Amino acid sequence: MKREYDLFLFCGQSNMAGRGITSEKWPEAAPGITPGAGFEYRAISDPERLHPVKEPFGVEENNPRGIFEPGMKTGSLVTSFINAYYAEAKTPVIGVSASKGGSAIHEWQGNGDYLSDALMRLERARDYLKEKKIPVRHCFLVWCQGETDGDLGTAVEDYKIKFKSMFSQFREKGVQACFLITIGEYNGNKGFDYDKIRHGQLELAAELPDVLLVCDDFHTMYSRGLMKDEFHYYQMAYNEVGTSAGKMAGRLVNKKIFRNIGTVTNERQTRIKRSLNS
Repeated sequence: MKREYDLFLFCGQSNMAGRGITSEKWPEAAPGITPGAGFEYRAISDPERLHPVKEPFGVEENNPRGIFEPGMKTGSLVTSFINAYYAEAKTPVIGVSASKGGSAIHEWQGNGDYLSDALMRLERARDYLKEKKIPVRHCFLVWCQGETDGDLGTAVEDYKIKFKSMFSQFREKGVQACFLITIGEYNGNKGFDYDKIRHGQLELAAELPDVLLVCDDFHTMYSRGLMKDEFHYYQMAYNEVGTSAGKMAGRLVNKKIFRNIGTVTNERQTRIKRSLNS
């Protein structure tokens, strides 16, 4: 019997796509993949085989008719996430890259936009794994996006409505749960307010049983000096967030939290309340 895998779609904007670099002060590079922890499925550039996971994750996955950002990816949180998830869940991952820097939530609505591209990549991955008789245990979304909506002044309720519309389409295609990584703070003084969008995301995790908060740490990185520019982070920050998120996702899967539709556990309630108050 072939080993089972969990299929993950990594979606969002640039801080999911990965803009990590090192510096003299923050020399930590992206980790290598733990042996056996997982593979990347390249739905666009090489859809006929699996590749070992390496950073920059998804660097080859540029679709001129959809998610397209050649030369932009430098280092992401994905490898750290997969390593931590595998250590916790004991199940390897097949990861699919589908993130677009600078994208707003209204561009993830399935109208020939980035969501349409992401769903196409998911379908190709499913077809490939079925053809190769590779068993898939679960299918999940990892989401990190929202800075652009802070820049645009998107109303929180509008963001939440559009997120729910987007996620309902992922659910229709067999995604069982969304593991949510909240956005951080704006490293500048141009008046943009990311805190409202971040709190809206925390509210989504509190309201929707299949949207699970796995990390709320990006907003702490500015005070620690781990932002490399006004929007992005040094690789060390991506590694930390990926590790925390992967570990929490593995714990939730082990507890089958995502199956308890309509139920919010005490542990989860406490974590979300703590984040909402921070």
